[in-house]
Amino acid sequence: MKKRNILYIILTSLLLFSSCSSYEQFQQLAEESEIPSQVYKTSYNQTWQAVLEIMQKYDIALKNQEAGVVKTRWIDNTNQLNFNEAFGSQDMVKAARFKIVVNVIKGFRGSREVSKVSVFKRQMIEKDFLQGWKVVRTDGIREKTILYRVKRILERELMIKKIEDKKAQEEQANF
Repeated sequence: MKKRNILYIILTSLLLFSSCSSYEQFQQLAEESEIPSQVYKTSYNQTWQAVLEIMQKYDIALKNQEAGVVKTRWIDNTNQLNFNEAFGSQDMVKAARFKIVVNVIKGFRGSREVSKVSVFKRQMIEKDFLQGWKVVRTDGIREKTILYRVKRILERELMIKKIEDKKAQEEQANF
């Protein structure tokens, strides 16, 4: 009986210690499946307008407020990718393009309305004619930049609203 318990403890500990090393294999998959997103303490309409203000510089293929989706057409970024890789260890690419999909979702925290913005960038490269287009992992900078810009626009709008409210109160007090 004691031998069986000791054997059981040894097998359990081996399984526990070996399972931690297998995470490294799936770490890249887990990181790729995470889509950059952020929750804002503003209404859906305010957030949607901020997203549209940011995305107006891109070639938009679809914008649907009811579904909360903004999609761009394929945008060529071959020169930018080759410039970045000129200082790295990777080879130049023949062509590169990306597409951005932004989702805006309405939600509630308690009784307060909030909205969540998720930004997904699909990056594709073509190294040579025979290989064809290949999906590569994005660096995440553009997605985080879009989220940051949305945050700054919402903060700006909040500051403007506070200033207007303060002016209205002063005018009402002076009336």
